[in-house]
Amino acid sequence: MEKIILLALFKDKAIFQIDGARRVLQNGQVSPEGVKLISANTEEATVEIAGKREVLKLGVVTTSFTSTGQPSVTLWADGSGFFHAEGSINNVPVKFLVDTGANTIAINSDLARRIGIDYTKGQAGIATTASGHIRIYGVVLNAVKIGEIVLHNVNAGVIEGRQPETPLLGMSFLGGLEMRRDGNRMELIKRY
Repeated sequence: MEKIILLALFKDKAIFQIDGARRVLQNGQVSPEGVKLISANTEEATVEIAGKREVLKLGVVTTSFTSTGQPSVTLWADGSGFFHAEGSINNVPVKFLVDTGANTIAINSDLARRIGIDYTKGQAGIATTASGHIRIYGVVLNAVKIGEIVLHNVNAGVIEGRQPETPLLGMSFLGGLEMRRDGNRMELIKRY
């Protein structure tokens, strides 16, 4: 199996696109490609693929492996045209806003403390944003994960205060990936 995309969710039923074929599965059913729907509700679907369970959320992230075996993630734009991705920083779950205009991952100081990062020991500096100049601390994150894609030792900037409310997934992470955009769909593929 090359790719699975969650298209729609219902109580006890989900619609997928699996290797290009549209499949409607009830709880417990297995597709011809070997994808078993364990459970579904209006929030998420739990599937089992080759003995491995995955929880898929509609319109946010679907995980797949390309034909070359490279981990990839497919993101869908929200109603405003923004791409969000469920992931983690140092194993702490976060929801990112994809920002190809940001040089690094940007998080606020509240989130940094929650993750356990002592950002005040980082490299202090000034960053220029749309709002003007702000104090920022350069840090290195041990691990950043989106779907099956994990990058280690990723540069990030911690901004004092509560902004940005949503962590920005910038080029310090995205630059290590191949990005393909087609309308409201963006595919991220890990490079080896």
